[in-house]
Amino acid sequence: MQAHIVQLNIVWENKAANYGRVVDLLDSAPVESGDLIVLPELFDVGFTLNTKIAIDHNESTLKFLKDLADTSGCTIHGSRALPSSTEAKAWNCATITSPNYDIPLCEYHKIHPFSFGRESESYIGDTELLQYEWDSGHNKIRVCPAICYDLRFPELFRKGLLKGAEAFVIGANWPSPRIHHWRTLCIARAIENQAFVIAANRSGDDPHLPYPGNSLIVDPKGEVIAELGDQEAVLSAEIDPEIVQNWRSDFPVINDIKLIDK
Repeated sequence: MQAHIVQLNIVWENKAANYGRVVDLLDSAPVESGDLIVLPELFDVGFTLNTKIAIDHNESTLKFLKDLADTSGCTIHGSRALPSSTEAKAWNCATITSPNYDIPLCEYHKIHPFSFGRESESYIGDTELLQYEWDSGHNKIRVCPAICYDLRFPELFRKGLLKGAEAFVIGANWPSPRIHHWRTLCIARAIENQAFVIAANRSGDDPHLPYPGNSLIVDPKGEVIAELGDQEAVLSAEIDPEIVQNWRSDFPVINDIKLIDK
């Protein structure tokens, strides 16, 4: 089973352009039925606080993600904004679709809005940690989604591990000034939880910040098995669930977890 990260320079607040760019980039990628395709956080609009534009009011982004799953035969780990129970704010969501299903496989609402970047002025944080099963048709792996700023909160990942996660998939708009934190924390989350980390960042610029890309895939021992620079591209790597299971058996750190309910 292969994971493919689509690292794109998101066109600001232009959904149609971003749908097209994702398709164009995937055209040259070695995608096969049963694979996992991962898109950055708010891939359809960029990290905008303008929720009137960001919210998927007419479900055009959901339709795009469902159509992409159907045409590719892949599980799609996408992203979109949804209206929340608080009228003035939205949810920043990871929306996961799978082939031939009319409803999302998973709809994770970001738990930690990025208050330093004013995200909490427009988006509300949730409290529910979710997981989904990526089934390639030949193998399966349990995935815990996270979004960008969530990466700085190790307790989310530990709780995901204790609920059975074998891989963590992160969509992000992580800017250049703190990019060394991005890479370090992705590796740390993999080592701590003996799990794959599949981390998709955007590249290019929005009206406020530059983004360096640096999407990466880390194995359960903390080895970076695939990584991009700052250009638009698709990053692909093999994900083998047996590597997780074997490493956890050979070096059973998880058995010694304390200070958090198992």
